[in-house]
Amino acid sequence: MITVIARLPVMEGKMDEALGEFKELISNVAKEGGTVLYSLNVEKANPDTLVVVEQYKDKDSLQFHSSTPYFKEFFAKSVSFTRGKPEIVIMEEIART
Repeated sequence: MITVIARLPVMEGKMDEALGEFKELISNVAKEGGTVLYSLNVEKANPDTLVVVEQYKDKDSLQFHSSTPYFKEFFAKSVSFTRGKPEIVIMEEIART
């Protein structure tokens, strides 16, 4: 299992735009066979930061997600509402309960 944590700082006044773009992205991601979880969250301590928690069955599923036209389109649009580059952490699961 591959887990990705992506933190996206959103520009002041751009949260509605960001949420609208994510809504469209999430509807497409829901159709991906290898995506186990795709959860959009807001950071409690910093409400201008969105955090996406993603889980994929394997590296190929993550690769597929990252190469889809709708993800590439979302990423291109994200420069209009994010401050700087997103912070992305990719992890490989070693144990689970």
